[in-house]
Amino acid sequence: MRPPTMRTTALQAYRKGVQSLTRPSTTSRLLPPSTTTRQASSTTTPPRPNPYIRKPISKPLTSKTLPPTPSPAPTAEEEPLIPEAPQTHDLDPSFNPPIHNPSASPPSQTFTTAISSPSRPFPPSDSGIDWSSSFHGLSTIAFSPETSSILMAPLDPIDVEMKPDGIIYLPEIKYRRILNRAFGPGAWGLAPRGELVVGEKVVTREYALVVHGRFVAQARGECQYFGEDNIPTAGEGCKSNALMRCCKDLGIASELWDPRFIREFKKKHCHEIWVEHVVNGKKRKVWTRKDGEPMYPYKVSKGGATTSSSSARRDDLGPVI
Repeated sequence: MRPPTMRTTALQAYRKGVQSLTRPSTTSRLLPPSTTTRQASSTTTPPRPNPYIRKPISKPLTSKTLPPTPSPAPTAEEEPLIPEAPQTHDLDPSFNPPIHNPSASPPSQTFTTAISSPSRPFPPSDSGIDWSSSFHGLSTIAFSPETSSILMAPLDPIDVEMKPDGIIYLPEIKYRRILNRAFGPGAWGLAPRGELVVGEKVVTREYALVVHGRFVAQARGECQYFGEDNIPTAGEGCKSNALMRCCKDLGIASELWDPRFIREFKKKHCHEIWVEHVVNGKKRKVWTRKDGEPMYPYKVSKGGATTSSSSARRDDLGPVI
């Protein structure tokens, strides 16, 4: 036999190597397929998830609106509980607590004690009449003709005053003088019919006018205030306002509620002029009597002309009391 050449030897070695690669090994043939797969998975590292991959947005499930199920009608044994309506009572201002402005500073203890004292019934007079609630003597007999003539006497134009907004009024002291002339000092008085009610910006109180031991009229007075220190002064203004309102029932200064008298009085005794504020120099129109000057802080503006009588007829304003 011819000895193999180098080329033949190389080809044989190459064929043996290829066959060894294609044949399964003895170990792989003995092990089950799951073990082989497990070993292969243990040697290889799993791929890392990519954090930059966009995830699909899941759309919310649209639920169909179901018709409401009718509730069963209550039986006689299971009746629905109906809450009771709150009981309402007629509020007597004498029992209302004072109302302070929450935005203002808290009032002092002394002031709170003086104003917020609990309501107490007023002691009856010597005749045993409690004027805080009694109407004793109402419309029993008319006053004498002499007294009635004093009460219903025509007003003196010199006594009537005018506010800058065009409202005419009779000062409170004039009412007191008329009552003193008609009945005499001490024969009339104002009986409070409740405590002073302090609101946010106004105080109010009810009074009764008593003359010769008879109930004559009743009215509620009011007065504005702008601070805690002004409440006592506002209480006095409230009393004066109630007196002016009570005097309407006696016929005192009844012309102030007559539109014709108001028009004639303003046309004859008043005019509207331009004034200037003494501090900031602003100009405006105000009403004043022809025989008087505008009140501080206003002064007559230079070149200010008076208005015509048509503007006087436009503002038929009487006392707001």
